[in-house]
Amino acid sequence: MAEQQDVRPPVEVFRTHSSIEAEVVRGLLDAHGIDATVASALPQAIFSMRFGQAEFAIAVSAEYSGRAREIIAGHLDEAAATEIRRLSEHLGPLEERIGHKFEDLGLLEHALTHRSRAHEDASGGVIDNESLEFLGDAVLGFVIADLLFHQFPTHSEGYKSKVKAGIVSAAALARLAEAMDLGHFVLLGRGEEKTGGRHKHAILADSFEAVIAAIYLDGGIDAAREFIFSRFEPLVKAAGDRAAEASFTEDWKSALQEQMQAAGRGLPHYRLVGADGPEHRKRFDVEVIVGGQSIGRASGRSKKEAEQQAAKAALGESAG
Repeated sequence: MAEQQDVRPPVEVFRTHSSIEAEVVRGLLDAHGIDATVASALPQAIFSMRFGQAEFAIAVSAEYSGRAREIIAGHLDEAAATEIRRLSEHLGPLEERIGHKFEDLGLLEHALTHRSRAHEDASGGVIDNESLEFLGDAVLGFVIADLLFHQFPTHSEGYKSKVKAGIVSAAALARLAEAMDLGHFVLLGRGEEKTGGRHKHAILADSFEAVIAAIYLDGGIDAAREFIFSRFEPLVKAAGDRAAEASFTEDWKSALQEQMQAAGRGLPHYRLVGADGPEHRKRFDVEVIVGGQSIGRASGRSKKEAEQQAAKAALGESAG
């Protein structure tokens, strides 16, 4: 008669909020010949900006559950301490630059794991940071929108959208990542490492957003807001000033036209005087003509910008 197989469902032998401990336990059981699975879940809280901290459940075949618990009880503390010490040595300097003390440093390591590293891991136990990047982008967008709402309460939606687009662009995020030397800590595959991945703006920007998500999951929205404010408040002010100036420049040509018509001098005309510089950095010189006379001249990175600056110069001359 054939031996009856054990058809009992897997038994959970360990549960933790730490991804570090989850991987340590799975590796420990594997070393003792016990197959283990890790299941993770991210509890959601309705109408809450915080989704909750992930839980990791370790399960084994029912026949090995007793032995698995004995192994975990006997070795987990020492093994986990070793792993946490490794992470602290590697990520401690970055943790200080971020200004947030992580309860679970594994979240920060996860945020720094590029897909090239995950693809090269044969065990399948390494997960890339793309989901964290998605979450970080959402958290960043919310916090910046909230900041702009309070910073510029009387400005239009278009104005705030223009400021927001400038300060959360990939180029801006990459510069902030470079200021933290984030590239030094990113975990890359060998191929990406060889092609200079630590300095690629796309990787730096994505990792920066993933770090925001890690802070949010570890410490909640207040911790994420504190980190974002510390990096972005100066950019909001500077970008706001630039947007205000850009908004005003849209009226310089029409303001000059109204002034010339009121004075009976006729409509202004704009003439391209010259252009110099390489194609990707060309500058255009434009002068504004009224009644056959040049009343203003300026340069810009485009003909439109140069015309606006020339109109501004003409208005200044008129005022003088």
